[in-house]
Amino acid sequence: MSRADGRQPDQLRDVHLEVGAQRHPAGSALAAFGQTRVLCAASCEEGAPRFRERRGWVTSEYAMLPGATDTRARRERNGPGGRSKEIERLIGRSLRSVVDLDALPDITLTVDCDVLEADGGTRTAAITGGWVALAVALRELGHPSALTGQVAAVSVGVVDGEPVLDLPYEEDHRAEVDMNVVATAEGRLVEVQGTAEGAPFDRAAHDAMLDLALAGCAELCERQRAVLEAG
Repeated sequence: MSRADGRQPDQLRDVHLEVGAQRHPAGSALAAFGQTRVLCAASCEEGAPRFRERRGWVTSEYAMLPGATDTRARRERNGPGGRSKEIERLIGRSLRSVVDLDALPDITLTVDCDVLEADGGTRTAAITGGWVALAVALRELGHPSALTGQVAAVSVGVVDGEPVLDLPYEEDHRAEVDMNVVATAEGRLVEVQGTAEGAPFDRAAHDAMLDLALAGCAELCERQRAVLEAG
């Protein structure tokens, strides 16, 4: 298969992770997957939800900025819409999977993920960059040991009958199968979201996509470690 950007089926887009994209949050990062760019900022507030009984909490908020696509999207002034709510819940679940919440004091860490430019894979970029922002925040707040591991995410799909990794919008909108995979650095799965956009897909296609995604997540975790060590 010949991809429009010249990549191989198992190749990530150009990935750029930058620490310290904002000054004021406890931790921040810019995550760029090709033309997709997401600003991730982890802020700390005193107090956690009541059900946590004076133990820590990690949550997320997600928004697509009006200029992120070629058609202006209206701001969600009355709270997140259905898509945004679903994505921010996914981000929150993913980040909490590698945090020992009981090791935190009575605080809430909110990881805000704002999409500056969207070209497919905004939720996966948000999770990957959100982990970096959270790791920096926990280090700066004096709770680095609360971070129990790494988590990253990537999209995979079937395009023109072939499994491919890290889909830009041009591939995503015509994919026969669309899947998002969240995994730890050890290759353990946090969440798999897979949908047939037309005909159902078989187990062999599922496994081929999952293999691509796990390899992609492993590479992203290496990028995360490198940017933290450099920062």
